[in-house]
Amino acid sequence: MAEKVAFLGLGVMGYPMAGHLAKAGHEVTVYNRTAERAAGWVAEHGGRAAATPAEAARGARFVFACVGNDDDARQVSTGEQGAFGAMERAAIYIDHTTASAELARELDAAARERGLGFVDAPVSGGQAGAQNGALTVMAGGDQASYAAAEPIIAAYARAVRLMGPAGAGQLTKMVNQICIAGLVEALSEGIHFAMKAGLDPEAVVDVISKGAAQSWQMENRYKTMIAGEFNHGFAVDWMRKDLAICLDEARVNGAHLPITALVDQFYAEVQTMGGNRWDTSSLIARLQK
Repeated sequence: MAEKVAFLGLGVMGYPMAGHLAKAGHEVTVYNRTAERAAGWVAEHGGRAAATPAEAARGARFVFACVGNDDDARQVSTGEQGAFGAMERAAIYIDHTTASAELARELDAAARERGLGFVDAPVSGGQAGAQNGALTVMAGGDQASYAAAEPIIAAYARAVRLMGPAGAGQLTKMVNQICIAGLVEALSEGIHFAMKAGLDPEAVVDVISKGAAQSWQMENRYKTMIAGEFNHGFAVDWMRKDLAICLDEARVNGAHLPITALVDQFYAEVQTMGGNRWDTSSLIARLQK
């Protein structure tokens, strides 16, 4: 059934995600810090643009957010013009921002005080996944809020799963980023080694991708890594933000993340090379400088 929904944040992920909600027949009101981008979204998809998160959320049964970090997430939810102040009781807030588990628990508590539902629901799949409606969504929250939100989220997801109470979605996304960091570094070193050994790196990857070394990163990034092309995908700046969240959480829960910490410093080297906005596969660039 069509629902009245709001979407806060129209970045490289939020813009197509909101578009899929519109294509699914929902009545969508959007908010973006840059009003021109919201106006462009409305011109492309219909619906309505609002001047503030509160205005966008007013009357919506589901409010989605996908912004940059913890501070941004607070501003659009519990801030002075945030969505929480305008949402009706029993409405549900779904936060797709990759943020800290602590923030998810904070927003869940604030939502409960207002009689709202809350789901922390970070995503994986990158810009291509958002555009193709094929994201993986890992969620935290109570069963009732999740069950209500799941069929709406399905407009842009190929997989959605409730991982536990509030914060569990963010913790699962941390696991995702930890694994990706190690995979990309290993792939970078493997391709670099193949080149230094005088092998055809494309032929090497073609062979080993049929075996146990296969990964999404290998299948989707090896050609551009070999070519030294990094102007696409998930930016190094954002990966460092995510890894900082992982390392902060590890200091709290006692997990040991030596490889993650090392790869984070490798990404810092990429930043000093001017690669702040390069794709995360640019780890190979520091080996070949």
